[in-house]
Formats: sequence, structure tokens, C-alpha cells
Amino acid sequence: MHFTDQLGRVIFLVKAPKRIISLVPSQTELLFDLGLADRVVGITKFCIHPNSWFESKQKVGGTKNLNFETIKKLSPDLIIANKEENNRNQIKRLMSDYPVWISDIGVLDDALKMISSIGELTQTSSKALSIVKNVEAEFSSLRPMLNMSVAYIIWKNPIMSVNKTRFIHDLLQRVGFRNVFAENNVNYPILTAKDLQIEKPDIILLSSEPFPFKDKHKEIFKEICPKAKVELVDGEFFSWYGSRLINSVDYFKKFVGKLLKIKH
Repeated sequence: MHFTDQLGRVIFLVKAPKRIISLVPSQTELLFDLGLADRVVGITKFCIHPNSWFESKQKVGGTKNLNFETIKKLSPDLIIANKEENNRNQIKRLMSDYPVWISDIGVLDDALKMISSIGELTQTSSKALSIVKNVEAEFSSLRPMLNMSVAYIIWKNPIMSVNKTRFIHDLLQRVGFRNVFAENNVNYPILTAKDLQIEKPDIILLSSEPFPFKDKHKEIFKEICPKAKVELVDGEFFSWYGSRLINSVDYFKKFVGKLLKIKH
């Protein structure tokens, strides 16, 4: 059987994979929701959902710092990776020994195609289709609820944001946020305080990941942009592109409701 990944690469599987390693947290959670507990043998140390897998599954290192000896001992017959989240050279090394299927997610449609494709790879297409339909139904109910300029911050030192090529940007737009760094020519622009002051965002969103922003960090950004609202957001709902998307819209609606109360 041959399958094409989201980079256009073709991989061959002799039979349905029974020893799967996932190198991407959001795709690990998807594999759980596809009912593949008995077939997933390895995950990364950042694959925190579901907690039962985080506690029991063999860890193969971090998303960008893989343990090749551990992977070899697990004898995977399929490795599921991502172009952005994993290290290119490490993935190329894995390709020489194992079938590696790579996702490439820029917008919601890419995520839906990834879910369907992994369903085909693992012979769980009916469950994957159900997840896709649920995500589509949720997002079809979502209309832009705000008209606010936003700086979405993913890292503290240095301060980093996202441009329009990133999945986060697509979801921000769907909520009604206008990403002030959308046109930056760097995918993850490094910012100075002056950059934020020039753009004058209505709101600054501090993500819970990859940097774990907390309440104590809000004052830093309030000092930089005194007129901007500064709020913490759960980054998983803005950046995880697997089955967690089913719950993202509900989170967005509740978050916007909170913002509107603050505004009024």
C-alpha cells in the first residue's frame, strides 16, 4: 500500500501499521481519539494528551531532540511527523530506516486533510471522517466575533509572534482578530518593544505554549503597550491541529464573551 504525505512524498506500507511512533503532540492526541492505544508504541515528552499515554507510553525524546536508540528498540513500522515541529535532519535520518509520514499544516483545511490521511494510514477512516465532520460542524458555526488588531505572543525572550503563513494566524482570523504581524516576512518574527509600540495592537494575547506565559508576565506587556488589553490564552486551542479542534470553537466563543464583558 502506498500513501502520499503532505509534502508530496510517497511512503509504502506492507500492511496496516501496528507499531506507530508519533513525534507531534497534537497528532498523538488524534491517534488516541482514533482508538489506536494498542498500536502506538512511542511518543515525545511533549505529548501530554491524553495523560494516560503520557504516563505509560515510551518516550522517544523531544520533538526536535529524538533518541534514535530508543526508536530503534521500538521497531516502528510507521512514524508520524510534522515539517515544522520536527528537526529536518533528524527526520531525514529516520527516513532511511522507517516509513515516515509528514504533515504540513498552514490552515484549517490542511488539518482536516491530515486527519483524513492518518485515518487512511491506520485503517481508521470511519473514525477519522467522524472527527473531520465534527470539526467542520463546529467551525461552520463560527463567525468573526470581533474586529480587533492582535499581537499573538508565543515566546518571551526574545519576544516572538507569528505571520500569516502559520496555522495560528488562520484561527485568529476566524475569530475576528487582525494579526498585526501577518505581513512579516519571517514565519516567527522576533520582536522588540518598539515593534509592538509601532503596531499598537488592540490586544496582546500571551499563549500558554510553547512558552508558558502566566499572569505575572502580563505586566511586562502592559508597560510596553499601556493602551492594549493583555490576556492569557490556552495555546492548545490555537495551535493544536488534531482532534482537539473539536473543542476549539467553544473555547473561542467563551473567550470572546469574556473579552466583550471586559470591553463593556
